[in-house]
Amino acid sequence: MHFLRLASLFVTTSVLTLSLMARAEATVATVNGVAIPQAKMDIVLKTQSQPNQPDTPERRAQIRDTLINQEIIVQEAQKKGLDKKADFMLQVELQKQEALVNVFVQDFLKSKPITDDLVQKEFERIKLAMPDKEFKASHILVDKEDDAKQIIAQIKKGAKFEKLAAEKSKDPGSKIKGGSLDWAPAATYVKPFGEALTSMKKGQLSEVPVKSNFGWHVIRIDDMRTTKVPTLAEAKPQIIQMLERQEIQKMLTELRAKAKVE
Repeated sequence: MHFLRLASLFVTTSVLTLSLMARAEATVATVNGVAIPQAKMDIVLKTQSQPNQPDTPERRAQIRDTLINQEIIVQEAQKKGLDKKADFMLQVELQKQEALVNVFVQDFLKSKPITDDLVQKEFERIKLAMPDKEFKASHILVDKEDDAKQIIAQIKKGAKFEKLAAEKSKDPGSKIKGGSLDWAPAATYVKPFGEALTSMKKGQLSEVPVKSNFGWHVIRIDDMRTTKVPTLAEAKPQIIQMLERQEIQKMLTELRAKAKVE
């Protein structure tokens, strides 16, 4: 009985060992006698994994084809001795450093997990700092105050704002759109411009030109709206990324302080 148990254990162990060896030596293709290991496929799948890109047979076939093409080119490059050139060796060293940095950062972030509590606190802080309004404005930018005053007078007499913006504004980005600017909070703009926005009403034209370091502005408020605050679920991915970047920067600052850099 003992002999049969030992024999059975030996067979089971042998089968498991052979299975592990087969997995370790598994290949996805062979090019001119050189095997492309399954491990390469697994690494590519892992590093290129995205939520909207599931692991499918079709995707594996694409990656397999890419790995085959790469191996073919590598073999040709090696025949020419390109892998021995100094600039190639330097590129390899740089890529090795980048890969090691990435692995280090991933390992570091595992030790500093971003908790739901941290995300919630940052979300509340961001909400408090968000402006309550956004503005859809148009402007005409000129160099002289008198020119801006003349434009205001022309518009009040019936001249088209958009036509004057296209003809006279020196802001190349907005003049082609009749002076129209994108939706934005007042704080996005230089202070005098932003302050003018918050003091005006929808549809209003600035009574006097607004001076900034860019020149003199004639401003019109086309529309305004309450700022849409994203939900916690919508903001969570960006907040996690931001908090992770902060942790990485803090870690790097501490490491640099300890390092002897000459």
